[in-house]
Amino acid sequence: MKTIIEPFRIKSVEPIRMTTRDEREKYIKDAWYNLFALHSDDVLIDLLTDSGTSSMSARQWGAMMTGDESYAGSPSFYRFKSAVENLMPFKYLIPTHQGRAAESILFTVVAKESQSIPNNTHFDTTRANVEAQGAAAVDLVIEEGKHPELEHPFKGNMDIPALERF
Repeated sequence: MKTIIEPFRIKSVEPIRMTTRDEREKYIKDAWYNLFALHSDDVLIDLLTDSGTSSMSARQWGAMMTGDESYAGSPSFYRFKSAVENLMPFKYLIPTHQGRAAESILFTVVAKESQSIPNNTHFDTTRANVEAQGAAAVDLVIEEGKHPELEHPFKGNMDIPALERF
């Protein structure tokens, strides 16, 4: 079913300052078009930040009030472990606070010096985690994905012939 509204009520809000187009153009020019150099107070809609920024449900807020903050052995860990075991046959589980931390652990195991790791386009922290192990992060996105001025239904496809040659 297609909806025009988000199917939830927001439980926490933070006021943001509205900016004009002229202000936003000035901010991005002043930052030399580097999104990481922008001040977060000047960003109206954040399309860069990938984690830890969403609102939380009433259940999530409630869980924070009843959460067991034990260093190890908390009931919440065993509930999480059970949920993962229902989905995947893994014997060991290492919870992480976000994807980049999980990638850091993963690439210490799977990426070796002088290896090449293909992807459509590596995210900046993914590339850093691969290269920190001495491996090469190789981008194999389709040609259309390399040209921002082109219109294309999905520019994130991997270049399959390039992958086969890889």
